[in-house]
Amino acid sequence: MLIAFNKPFNVLCQFTDRSTPTRGTLAEFDLPAGVYAAGRLDFDSEGLLLLTDDGALAHRLTDPRHKLSKTYWVQVEGTPQDAQLVALRQGVLLNDGRTLPAQVRRIETPPLWPRDPPVRFRKTVPDAWIELLIHEGRNRQVRRMTAAVGLPTLRLVRVAIGKHTLQDLQPGQWRGVDKQ
Repeated sequence: MLIAFNKPFNVLCQFTDRSTPTRGTLAEFDLPAGVYAAGRLDFDSEGLLLLTDDGALAHRLTDPRHKLSKTYWVQVEGTPQDAQLVALRQGVLLNDGRTLPAQVRRIETPPLWPRDPPVRFRKTVPDAWIELLIHEGRNRQVRRMTAAVGLPTLRLVRVAIGKHTLQDLQPGQWRGVDKQ
């Protein structure tokens, strides 16, 4: 079984939270029994999370050797300049090494659901959206990459993992998808 789930903001990618029991978890969303997250999506990130009851499939989805692409819509603080986008395309040096090159482009504000709580708004600081496609899955990688080029992330939404896409799922909704 493979499930596409739209993980809401401030929800953990696990079914229990022993450290801070008041945080939201996957247990709140009536998911099928026996599934678990194939990969991670940070507590403060939103969007597509794949869940499965098949260990071999989870491995194929998450093993870096398979180079499964992950696509994100990223609201950043500031206005992306060409040099910043080129730096992301070439790979960014982080404290754990250089990232692989990313595909990145500016996009218009995407048609997303409102976030609760909303992203902070500051009249004096512009923001913009980029689409970023990566093939790695380092801890908080997208946020660290955008910060490294001077574009701090305000909102991060994963919209695709390989061929699997969020489509019209709203936060907290899920659907079964084809394993192939």
